[in-house]
Amino acid sequence: MSQTRRYPVGAEVMPDGGTHFRVWAPRCSTVAVILEHSGEQPVVVDLKSETEGYFSGLVGQAKAGTLYRFRLDGDNSLYPDPVSRFQPQGPHGPSQVVDPAAFSWSDHTWPGVPREGQVIYEMHIGTFTPEGSWDAAIRELPPLAELGITLLEVMPVADFSGTFGWGYDGVNEFAPTRLYGPPDGFRRFVDRAHALGMGVILDVVYNHLGPDGNYLKQFADEYFTDRYDNEWGDAINFDGFGAGPVREFFLTNAAYWIEEYHLDGLRIDATQQIFDAGKPHILAEISARIRSAAKGRSAYIVAENEPQDTHLVRPVDQGGYGIDSLWNDDFHHSALVALKGHNDAYYTDYLGKPQEFISAAKWGYLYQGQRYSWQKKRRGTPALDLTPSNFVTFLENHDQVANTGRGLRVRQLTSPGRYRAMTALLLLGPGTPMLFQGQEFGSTRPFYYFADHGSKLSKMVREGRAKFLSQFPSLAAADTLAHVADPGSRDTFELCKLSSDERRTNQEWLALHRDLLKLRRDDPAFRTRDRRGVDGAVLGSDVFVLRFFVQGNEDRLLLVNIGRDLLLHEAPEPLLAPPAGKSWTVRWSCDDWAYGGSGYVAPENDEGVWRIAGESAIVLIPGEA
Repeated sequence: MSQTRRYPVGAEVMPDGGTHFRVWAPRCSTVAVILEHSGEQPVVVDLKSETEGYFSGLVGQAKAGTLYRFRLDGDNSLYPDPVSRFQPQGPHGPSQVVDPAAFSWSDHTWPGVPREGQVIYEMHIGTFTPEGSWDAAIRELPPLAELGITLLEVMPVADFSGTFGWGYDGVNEFAPTRLYGPPDGFRRFVDRAHALGMGVILDVVYNHLGPDGNYLKQFADEYFTDRYDNEWGDAINFDGFGAGPVREFFLTNAAYWIEEYHLDGLRIDATQQIFDAGKPHILAEISARIRSAAKGRSAYIVAENEPQDTHLVRPVDQGGYGIDSLWNDDFHHSALVALKGHNDAYYTDYLGKPQEFISAAKWGYLYQGQRYSWQKKRRGTPALDLTPSNFVTFLENHDQVANTGRGLRVRQLTSPGRYRAMTALLLLGPGTPMLFQGQEFGSTRPFYYFADHGSKLSKMVREGRAKFLSQFPSLAAADTLAHVADPGSRDTFELCKLSSDERRTNQEWLALHRDLLKLRRDDPAFRTRDRRGVDGAVLGSDVFVLRFFVQGNEDRLLLVNIGRDLLLHEAPEPLLAPPAGKSWTVRWSCDDWAYGGSGYVAPENDEGVWRIAGESAIVLIPGEA
């Protein structure tokens, strides 16, 4: 292999001219690269066979912008590069040579993203703006930075078939989809985010590939295995025969996004469907490769793991995988039960009661090994020793909004007061908060599941979506399911695009999020997030208090009431006691008129009687006695 190559596979522009191609195709006897020039005869160059199924060669005529495909064993069929950096005509078209060095970066002093202190914003580029492009998204970045967002989490961009989709059916792991613009558009997006003080991580799917446009099997059967049951198709072969180059393919992909796009880390989708019986586990190797690729910058890695296995975030020397954080579904499920009043389907094992929110604030996951009746088995592993930043908390994400059936936002499912109160808990709580696009200004645009497949696949996707939603009794009836938006319709996709008008007009919701994030950033009680720095107590059936401990008698109280007014003539709860020589005074209330509230008064009167307003949250700080 040429010593000037950066990665073991792919098409790389050489400093002295030409492009070096290298591909793994162990099932083939011959491989040729076909250069496609508009209006000219294709140029055919046979690649040299190496050991272990690799083929490579330097092609002088190929340069940045050249379109190419591979011919395998002299067959008339032509295939895109498995490591294509760009597919300008989609997954079924030719690949394009890309020179990453041609982009001029301005983020040379960017330090990266540590685990502590982040506020995450999940976004889907295709629906984030009406145009659905990188350049249009760049236009909307300054308001996010001003709001207090520190880290953008971009939903998957690996190219996929069709003209719209969530991105979880990607088939070109190295090629940012042409639907949002050229690769340099993605680079401009990251560069601008860094200039504004925000990091960027990418959601990647290493548990399966999409059903349309996946040509990996034409090059090697070893990419996939039938030894594991995968929810979405063939499992990736990380531990069977021929797994070495497969592992290297995905490890290279993880490093590639960090190095060539200056990303600050990755969000790894559905890690419970990444199977590896060997040691070290592929997830541990991916984590290490990401940090190595960051070259001294801080990198942030977050994982989705439905069974809530906490060894993912434990250090490698303790048998863990070295990942930073896990999505906390437990917090979301409790919050939605409290806000909606329903605990059906996968909400069955949650009551939405105060103790759940206190426990989530102190310990992260609620289920750390107890029986989980919905799945008829135990759920989770111990997490009592982890830190709050090991958990990402949220009220909305792409899955959970879509799973309402009608794609409704949380604030449309509850009262304004309850929603404001729960937003305060999310943004002031010790976990790492995450907002879903539009949540910050109270968007009422739905977010449905959408995927543009061919007619046969679209029918299967539509039926599969209906089957999934039928676990909710309120959606199970045939006449109800008939109203669920068709995932294959472009109208469904278009309805999900955020409204420019709402961005401008919903100032009350923007003010709520802006002020809470400022409080989180500026107040030492909420800025310092230690697992021993917060405690809580249940005050009523729907009322609780969290006390954030600060040195120097500067503790803070967060009172949350998700029910009716609560009157306490006696308050035998030590967490309500003010610091010595102090009394509590109101620092912030979600009932402020600026947020659409009806006004507020201090919860404790001069006689020591507490009246905690219904459907509200209020922050108290020590004042003069």
